[in-house]
Amino acid sequence: MIRVLIVDDQAMVRQGFAALLAAQPDILVVGDAPDGAQGVTMAREHAPDVVLMDVRMPVLDGIQATRRILDVAPGLHRPKVVILTTFDLDDYVFEALRAGASGFLLKDAPAAELITAVRVVAAGDGLLAPSVTRRLIEQFAARPKAADHQPARLAALTPRETEVLRLIARGRSNAEIAEDLVVAEQTVKTHVSRVLTKLDLRDRAQAVVFAYETGVVSAGA
Repeated sequence: MIRVLIVDDQAMVRQGFAALLAAQPDILVVGDAPDGAQGVTMAREHAPDVVLMDVRMPVLDGIQATRRILDVAPGLHRPKVVILTTFDLDDYVFEALRAGASGFLLKDAPAAELITAVRVVAAGDGLLAPSVTRRLIEQFAARPKAADHQPARLAALTPRETEVLRLIARGRSNAEIAEDLVVAEQTVKTHVSRVLTKLDLRDRAQAVVFAYETGVVSAGA
């Protein structure tokens, strides 16, 4: 059973999402909160697997709330956060991804996409379609270029794993990576899992941000 917490300052949004998700046999809505501060408190009380998080809220916005929810000691339960927004990947969503969110979902997305989003992130995958990844790249390209800094843990990657990281950062799916590298898709899944483990990243969304911020790939390349 996937435990979900909904955090949004609009009561109708919370109620609508809760009714939709509660109708699914594999999803349990454990609560809802009208602002980020209450969302943080409820996340700690109810230990959800997935938090649906609005960005613009009173008291505490979604970015700060995401940071606080994910700031737990190693080994403790850490939910996956999906950002809810009415705008297609604005600066707030970009910052939320940097804060640790696993992806984003437009509030006006079809009901089936909401249900799929919950299941996808609960399974450990980032919710970033290739088109979204391209927008992320545009965000990086528009920002002042920082000095390259490659964390020491990058040295733990094999050459093949580094190549897989580059392809993830370019929005390739596992099937596309398998085709590019002429290997089985299951082999790619193994490589992706090892990349995330070695770099201490939660999912593909974090891998995209990590790859660009450390200079493993560049927006113009």
